[in-house]
Amino acid sequence: MNLEMFNQIASITDHLYLSSAAAVKPDRIRAVGITHIINCTLDIPNLHLPTIECIQIHVEDAAHARLSIYFDRCADKIHQVHNRGGRTLVHCVAGVSRSASLCIAYLMKYHRLKLVDAYNHVKARRPVIRPNAGFWTQLIDFEHRLFGRNSVRMIQTSFGWIPDVYKEETKHMVRFPSRRY
Repeated sequence: MNLEMFNQIASITDHLYLSSAAAVKPDRIRAVGITHIINCTLDIPNLHLPTIECIQIHVEDAAHARLSIYFDRCADKIHQVHNRGGRTLVHCVAGVSRSASLCIAYLMKYHRLKLVDAYNHVKARRPVIRPNAGFWTQLIDFEHRLFGRNSVRMIQTSFGWIPDVYKEETKHMVRFPSRRY
């Protein structure tokens, strides 16, 4: 795996960017033209620059965490910023689960992409994304609310419940029994 990918700011659209917290540096933010940041971490402080508006969403990267309560709010904010000519960066700690899920929700709501297409779009631009199973369930519910149908479903595997878009990559994986000490 290319670990440098974790430190990159990925362009999802011409006005939406996705990264890890490590990539959020003043010079890099200015170079990309970011005007707004959505920070979805529990304890990484917002970047304080006079020209950048930051929003912090305190949510765990855990299957039980309720990220969906922020789908509309964040998608609407990204859309408003774009309409005013701004650019939004969404980040969490690694730029893999929480922030990727919010970018996917935005693409579904404002670009009218099916969940599978929104996921594939974001994955093509930041290959390390991997929303957790709980966020997938919430994205599936969000897609149904938006479109009245679903393009992704959760399936039972030896690894537990996963979205069917992960099926191919887990096909040749082997589950090792946990050892008790």
